[in-house]
Amino acid sequence: MTYVTDIGDRVGVIGEDLIHPVAPGVSLIELIGRGAAELRAAGDAALASGAGPVPLAEARLRAPIPRPPSVRDCLCFLDHLRNCQQAAGSPRTLKDAWYQIPAFYFACPSTITGPYDDVTISPGSAWFDFELEIAAVIGPGGRDLTPEQAEEHIVGYTVYNDWSARDLQLREAPLAIGQAKGKDGATTFGPFLVTPDELEPYRRDGRLALRVEATVNGRAIGSGRTDAMDWSFGEVISYASRGVDLLPGDVFGSGTVPGCCLIEHLSLTDPAAFPGWLRDGDVVELTVEGLGRTRQTVRASAAPYPLTPRHDPDRRPPRPRVNRAPSKLPYTRGLHEVGDGVWAWLLPDGGYGWSNAGLVAGEGASLLVDTLFDLPLTAEMLDAMRPVSDRHPLTHAVLTHSNGDHTHGNQLLGEHVQIIAAEATCAEMRHEMPPEMLTATQVLDIGPATPYFRERFAAFDFSGIRLRLPDSTYDRELTLDIGGREVRVTNLGPAHTAADSVVHVPDAGVLFAGDLLFVGCTPIVWSGPIANWIAACDKMIATGAGTIVPGHGPVTDPDGIRAVRGYLTHVVEQADAAHARGLSFVEAIEKVDLDVYATWLDAERIVVNLHRRYRELDPTATPDLDQMTLMAMMAGRGLS
Repeated sequence: MTYVTDIGDRVGVIGEDLIHPVAPGVSLIELIGRGAAELRAAGDAALASGAGPVPLAEARLRAPIPRPPSVRDCLCFLDHLRNCQQAAGSPRTLKDAWYQIPAFYFACPSTITGPYDDVTISPGSAWFDFELEIAAVIGPGGRDLTPEQAEEHIVGYTVYNDWSARDLQLREAPLAIGQAKGKDGATTFGPFLVTPDELEPYRRDGRLALRVEATVNGRAIGSGRTDAMDWSFGEVISYASRGVDLLPGDVFGSGTVPGCCLIEHLSLTDPAAFPGWLRDGDVVELTVEGLGRTRQTVRASAAPYPLTPRHDPDRRPPRPRVNRAPSKLPYTRGLHEVGDGVWAWLLPDGGYGWSNAGLVAGEGASLLVDTLFDLPLTAEMLDAMRPVSDRHPLTHAVLTHSNGDHTHGNQLLGEHVQIIAAEATCAEMRHEMPPEMLTATQVLDIGPATPYFRERFAAFDFSGIRLRLPDSTYDRELTLDIGGREVRVTNLGPAHTAADSVVHVPDAGVLFAGDLLFVGCTPIVWSGPIANWIAACDKMIATGAGTIVPGHGPVTDPDGIRAVRGYLTHVVEQADAAHARGLSFVEAIEKVDLDVYATWLDAERIVVNLHRRYRELDPTATPDLDQMTLMAMMAGRGLS
């Protein structure tokens, strides 16, 4: 192995949990270049000398070869690829080329990490993953080797971890020129280079049969054996040597042992079963029989510097999205005072993810209404609020409901800020899709609906989000004292979601309606019943508030509530009429007349709303469709 000393890296040999140093000034790559016999002689000499052994447990190990001449990662286990294709929603069938050519790509030699070093998440990635592999290291170089000769040129084996930014991989896939930023963030190997003679007891029919296991935070993710390889090391090294000089210290990864990475456990139909992508503080342990164990902690990274996309002359410009609803004040991005000591944070145009929030200041204290869809948006909002919150520190935050565009920024609130939500909101948050899974809308090819999802969700950054749940909950009504100021919180749900809270500031005549109110854009009834939402509109009007801040869209007044009430009533009338005529839910979508509401943004949400009403009318005849299916149906209508 290679280990760190006060005067630089040193090569050593393991003997009974002690590192016996090789002569100083000699690198492992130099030793292996001399051939297996010379390597063994150097090791024997170190073991015999007894000069300055170091306890293995006290040493800091580097990768055995900290800077190899080249690193090729292969795909020797075809079941790994089949599993990945299935996880992405594609058939498991592989193209013919995978059975004819052993695949490999070049990894980055400058980002090699030691077996116990921290590993930084690739900048901009929300889908960071590990891959348990083993690697073969070339001893004496060679060219145009047969598979048998290639096996003889292997000087040793080591544990190999191919860290992968899956979302960056998928973004780069359309370029069709191989791996790039999705793969070069880090590669780990170690802790030791184990020579072939040490592994002879594990050979079965000429192949290494090493048991492997991968865990994250002590939880088993996958296990298997290395003799399941479809392509042998001899074959892939032989293929790589065609017309190319292999050099001492060149590294060949095996590819992932099937099941021993996160992406293979991803299911678009059952996202709750997914163990989750790697996050700051996660500990990844890879164990390989005969080769040892790596143990590394994942660390967050800084955001990458953004690049401006180039102009695409062939791209059809998206249809303009203009929220045409009348507004009590300019509908512009930023902080707007809507009452005495009350502000609204607005994000036009009010479509998916472009939500509003609020700030209520009392004497020496203030309350935040909702956070935003991602961390950059929430940080921007909190910075803009600082002139107020510095004088009246945030003490409370109320979440109007569970959706991520009102909760994902919670982690940026200080621990002293008490987050409050309805009990059903808290329960729903516990079962929400993990925030980073929304990156699927940006990187996965999900067929004809892909352009719709890319257009709606491309602007958001779902990396680094750790969902912070409410600190306290309430049932139906709650009154808060915010620096001597009365603030009333009322749960008027279920309607949009399982619980929908409104925040009323009586002395300012302001009501924060959350997603019970979409202004200029179409409401979406995920939970219902619709009648409950209509009743909630009446209750909001009954508060007497003259200024209404919706969850999406411009600031309005009671007429804005009446408009949403009118839309919901119209949906009920249209659905009931279609149902009475014997039309199925799908047929009703094609026949519905949106009337004046057809000009509202995201009018395709009628799909979800009709489905909800049909389920209310006859749950046995209308299938209970999952959210992804309904979203795909909306996409079809939204692109038409």
